[in-house]
Amino acid sequence: MIGDVPGSLLVNFVYCHPVGHAIEALHRCHGYHRADPDLRIGVVLNSATPVELARLCPYIEQVHAIDVDVFDGSADFAPQLARIARDWDRVVEDERASQSWQRTLFPGLARYFDQARKHFRPGGARLPYAAGEAFRLPIPAASHEGVRIAVLPGGSGPRRNYPSVRSWRLVLEALAVRFPGAEFVFVGKLREDGRTSTSFGRDEFDELIGSVRSVDAVDRPLVAQLAEVASSDVLVSPHSGFAMAGLAVGTPWLAISGNRWPEYYFPGTPFYSVLPEVARFPAFTLFADDPEPVSDNGPRSPSMSFARISADLAEIVDGAARLVERRWDFETAMADHVRRMVASGMRNRMWSVDDVHVAYLPQ
Repeated sequence: MIGDVPGSLLVNFVYCHPVGHAIEALHRCHGYHRADPDLRIGVVLNSATPVELARLCPYIEQVHAIDVDVFDGSADFAPQLARIARDWDRVVEDERASQSWQRTLFPGLARYFDQARKHFRPGGARLPYAAGEAFRLPIPAASHEGVRIAVLPGGSGPRRNYPSVRSWRLVLEALAVRFPGAEFVFVGKLREDGRTSTSFGRDEFDELIGSVRSVDAVDRPLVAQLAEVASSDVLVSPHSGFAMAGLAVGTPWLAISGNRWPEYYFPGTPFYSVLPEVARFPAFTLFADDPEPVSDNGPRSPSMSFARISADLAEIVDGAARLVERRWDFETAMADHVRRMVASGMRNRMWSVDDVHVAYLPQ
């Protein structure tokens, strides 16, 4: 309980700091809220995640942030934990807190959860949870005329993990031909403040912004950028936690898929993942070693190379059109995505929040 009021839950979801992990935590809170609207919910996040998104959710009563270096196994979290109430009817952890290989990889997280288990005194039975619910951030969309395409050229990984400016110009020019007069809204974050930032350079953004009819939303506050995405017909980007937030504001996602992680967050919003031909452009290695880079304006991940983008350009444009023109609903998107992943030999590398994909796997 919180104080003397029964019916409380703490979602203890301290993990690595990319935006997508905060979305996972808020999705979890939402699932418990949907199952029991009277439940009083608190959440604990890594302080370097966008904690402000949790404060937008009216059903989350308490929001706590923990300063953590995930690689430092010697930290003492007792002073920070002391600021959080100990007595909750239930404390739910991110399942990665108990996975031995995650604990070995991130000793700082292992240390935090070991100390948190001693601090909190949960009791009571398991609480109901509504799996697979469509979590939405309460960020309104503004009306617009014509086609509006949000573009995130890359995430926070090494620059080689995202397409070159030449590759992006190829994509933007093809989309501009398919959607004459379209407005492109560029999002991303360049400033260094301890949170994740986009590994593109300002000069690269400027070249892309100057190549099409555009709006520059780079480095605006996160909520303001998500409002721009909510006011767009589609978000086009490689795999990124920010794109998960885009799905959470209800904007379809055209994912130029590749690198280590396949897409795994499916909250009822239509999407299309353009999958690389993995035999030719290795990808989805998860925590294994990255494939050898290729030469493409410097070293480049094979699945983000100019050769790969060129090979899949028609599918990128067609996938975006399905989403912009609302010809691709969520059920169709899920069934098609799982079918293509299985056909690519990726069945055993698939997972999803709430195991949403499992219902679409062939028996």
